[in-house]
Amino acid sequence: MATQIHPTAVVEPGARLGEGVRIGAFSIVGPEVSLGDGCVLHGHVVVGGRTTIGPRTQIFPFASIGLQPQDLKYKGEPSTLEIGADNVIREHVTMNPGTEGGGMVTRIGNGCLFMVGVHVGHDCQVGNQVIMANNATLAGHVTVQDFAVLGGLSAVHQFARIGRYAMVGGVTGVERDVIPFGSVMGDRARLSGINIVGMKRRGLSRDEIHDVRKAYRLLFASEGTFQERLEEVAVEFTSSAPVMEIVDFIRADSSRKICQPEDANDL
Repeated sequence: MATQIHPTAVVEPGARLGEGVRIGAFSIVGPEVSLGDGCVLHGHVVVGGRTTIGPRTQIFPFASIGLQPQDLKYKGEPSTLEIGADNVIREHVTMNPGTEGGGMVTRIGNGCLFMVGVHVGHDCQVGNQVIMANNATLAGHVTVQDFAVLGGLSAVHQFARIGRYAMVGGVTGVERDVIPFGSVMGDRARLSGINIVGMKRRGLSRDEIHDVRKAYRLLFASEGTFQERLEEVAVEFTSSAPVMEIVDFIRADSSRKICQPEDANDL
């Protein structure tokens, strides 16, 4: 399919367009932008900065992609925004490039859905097949791993990590790291269990889900210190890949503490 550019769109010299790109009315594409094969800008879309977008990604009206980050420390450094393939970026989404203080790149994986009004701040690292519902927000330097789901109007504090298959409830403020497979909710997020529905949908076996549930209860029990319980879980579930993923996530360097249950009813 030939590339199609609406007569009212502005594609600045230097922009690189793949085969079959469609650029709708009143869209603006900056001179350092690269659009992969089959990308679609559905009109009134602005893509600027040093932004690369992978094949077949669709961007809907009034999205602002790749413009200057909302960081007062940003001084015009040549940072980038990298967006993978097969993403859907809905109306009024904003995504910012990186900064010198955060590695110079904001990165989005493949097959993600960003619903209306989502914001992805500077230096965020978002994995594959992540879903962010309406008006969910990532502050700067946030990591969201593969298959995570963030509910509408949720907000994640800078430098926090959201593990694989995690579920963040709607209208939830996340100030701490969320373990893989964890489910959090509340005005200030607390663990409310594990994301069993998400694990089933992604094909984890009954035994794997059973191991995660058992490890979760042991990890957040009241006996001993958290570090002692973590080591016990690591020893007991050495052969369980999902449980060891949780253990490795907790052991990894982070500037945030781990989000934990509020009381025993959440175990």
